[in-house]
Amino acid sequence: MKETLRRLSLVMIATTLVFTGCKKDQENNNGNGGNGATTNVINGHEYVDLGLPSGTKWATCNVGATAPEEDGNYYAWGEITTKNEYIRENSRTYGKNIDDISGNSSYDAACANWGSPWRMPTKQEIEELLYDCAWFLSIGGMKVVGPNGDSIFLPTAGYYDGASYYPSPYSDWVNSQTFGGYYWSSQPCGTSGAYCLSINQDRFDDYDYEYTSDYRYYGFTIRPVANI
Repeated sequence: MKETLRRLSLVMIATTLVFTGCKKDQENNNGNGGNGATTNVINGHEYVDLGLPSGTKWATCNVGATAPEEDGNYYAWGEITTKNEYIRENSRTYGKNIDDISGNSSYDAACANWGSPWRMPTKQEIEELLYDCAWFLSIGGMKVVGPNGDSIFLPTAGYYDGASYYPSPYSDWVNSQTFGGYYWSSQPCGTSGAYCLSINQDRFDDYDYEYTSDYRYYGFTIRPVANI
């Protein structure tokens, strides 16, 4: 069973603002960058310019995936290779005092596997995605539409705890299963945790998305960003 760190009050405030500030609807188009979006390539990997204020470009796929709807690879925070078991005892960073790792190829799986300028998104860049984009429920995940109308797709890819894969952060409740998607940011939270983008979706089409934190040893997905 997945245990979570205590959510900060800022997360609850941010979540409220997201729901009031972003359009919420349901779509069935996973897309490959959105309707008519122009995709460009860095080091063989496609990205979409969502028209964000920072100019940050978001990749169309997770690290290890070849299509937007694929889950890709799972990484413990601060690690650049996959493994068979995700536990505290084999975590490279659990309990260590480490600064923001974005762009540090020794700890950043996006930078290490895709090459610079690809890197893990920072806290500010994930918050920008939450505040400045519209989020739509789609098949198997969320479609995120930028200010310019172009979009990316974030699958609810689940996570690894130990050697077990969990499509759900909760137990089944009378055949109601909740599917989660968890994307690491580059920002640490104390010495045992790190911040991430969390997406929860159930079979009744209820969903929420927020910037929160979890233990570093969990195996989460990574969606790279770049500034060019």
